[in-house]
Amino acid sequence: LKNSEEIIHNPKTILRVMKKYGLLSEIRRRRRWQQMGQQLHKYQNLLNRNFQAEAPNRKWVTDISYIQTKQGVLYLSMIRDLYDNSIVAYKTATQQTVNLVLDTIRQAVRREKKKVAAELQLHSDQGFQYTSQAYFNLTKEYGITPSMSRRGNPYDNAMAENFFSILKTEC
Repeated sequence: LKNSEEIIHNPKTILRVMKKYGLLSEIRRRRRWQQMGQQLHKYQNLLNRNFQAEAPNRKWVTDISYIQTKQGVLYLSMIRDLYDNSIVAYKTATQQTVNLVLDTIRQAVRREKKKVAAELQLHSDQGFQYTSQAYFNLTKEYGITPSMSRRGNPYDNAMAENFFSILKTEC
């Protein structure tokens, strides 16, 4: 075929062929938001969508997402450094608990212990894990300054959301 020649095709035929050979992408459905427990601690939005960090271990973002597997739902908690967008720590569990988040923070601090800046901000959304007393205690113990997105505003934590979006799309 020459470049100037066009192939006339029926979109329904293309769809049928793509289905036959398993070439259709899976569309992720939106999940409804649900409140889980009492929100004890809320923090100021210190990050304020400034996703640049001057040095490593100054600004971290964190979040939890779910991944559907053949064995059931797997929850993934991760911490991402905004300096180079690297994943500092991650943990998985079959339940979405406060301990999943706390263990992720402990792992990150253990790995980066000597390199953590005096002024480290850890930004999250307003999930029940991040408003808990245990989260408050652990961040205080490690000298981490919590920062929190405004309610129902995923763009405030876009760098964490972006990681999960890419992960799920590529999986």
